[in-house]
Amino acid sequence: MKIKTVLIAILFVLPFTMVSAQTGFYDFTVKTLGGEDFNLSSLEGKKVMVVNTASKCGLTPQYEQLQAIYEQYGGDDFVIIGFPANNFMNQEPGTAEEIREFCSVNYGVTFPMMAKISVKGDDQHPLYQWLTQKDKNGFKDSKVQWNFQKYLISPEGELQKVIPPKTKPDDPEIIAWITGEE
Repeated sequence: MKIKTVLIAILFVLPFTMVSAQTGFYDFTVKTLGGEDFNLSSLEGKKVMVVNTASKCGLTPQYEQLQAIYEQYGGDDFVIIGFPANNFMNQEPGTAEEIREFCSVNYGVTFPMMAKISVKGDDQHPLYQWLTQKDKNGFKDSKVQWNFQKYLISPEGELQKVIPPKTKPDDPEIIAWITGEE
């Protein structure tokens, strides 16, 4: 009788004591524009700027500043990853090949570009759920306001800043964050 009581108590209490592992930034695997897997864990130890992009947006010229700061600061300590998204007024309708060609021909983009995803709504990509929900990222809730919103991730994989779309990638606040001169 005692063993049965103990087993029942364990089976009742166990589910309440088990805590599911919190998914972190480095736990995600995304697809590149070429369709290959890209493990975000490969970026561990670097500062990362995650930005949702679009080819037919008034903010599209930000690609130029993104590429410039990538050329200046990118490497062992910093990387930019772009996520094309068609969530705002059909401003990224292209295929992966069209997006790749547009970025290359018009802006010489060499930073990693991922496959097109949804950054808001019912079909929001799990990475963007993590970026926008405090209960997942541990930092703050946010909404993706428009194309070219920037999320700044520490080398430890922690969300540190959410930068509005109209703030240019070469803004002094962003550069200070990249260089550690905040």
